[in-house]
Amino acid sequence: MKKILLGALLALACVFVFRTCTDDKNEKTILQENSMLIQQQIENVSKLIVTEGHFAEVYNYKDSKMLFGPLISAEKKALVVVNADVTVAYDLSKIEFEVDEASKTLFIKTIPEPEVKINPDFEYYDVTSDYLNMFDASDYNKIRNNVRASLLNKIEQSSLNKNAQNRLLSELQKFYILTNSMDWKLVYKNEPVNENLPELIFKD
Repeated sequence: MKKILLGALLALACVFVFRTCTDDKNEKTILQENSMLIQQQIENVSKLIVTEGHFAEVYNYKDSKMLFGPLISAEKKALVVVNADVTVAYDLSKIEFEVDEASKTLFIKTIPEPEVKINPDFEYYDVTSDYLNMFDASDYNKIRNNVRASLLNKIEQSSLNKNAQNRLLSELQKFYILTNSMDWKLVYKNEPVNENLPELIFKD
């Protein structure tokens, strides 16, 4: 009888050890699969053009050169009409992140800055210059640089950046929903993310 009881206890112990090992293995497999899924979701996101806009600019260019002191003035001028298509994009493939399987945490370390691209179309009108102060390549470069600076200022004052931030947030919310659905945590700059994502992203 004692041998039968001892054998039964040994059998139960073996079953318990086997189930424990199997459960640990299954849990580790699930963790690895979840980790791979999270990484694939992030890596599959590429450049996100979040908003587009169109801007028009009329620019008056004028340059005067004094010759022989104040006696002679040589002028050149141009009227420039600029139509520019503007895009604001985030290259989310440049997100720096770390997946910690042990704590079931996705750490987002940095998010790339928005990329503003301006594609201007220049039309020149009323281009005049004196013989002693002719138009050259430096004038066209100066016009382009001045127009770009003016357009950037207009973009800053427009709703493009705000729209871009809203689109970015909607994409990043997907990471929060994904991690939350798998009982993982999302951390950005060492702070846990919940409904406070906008404050964390744009607090700087």
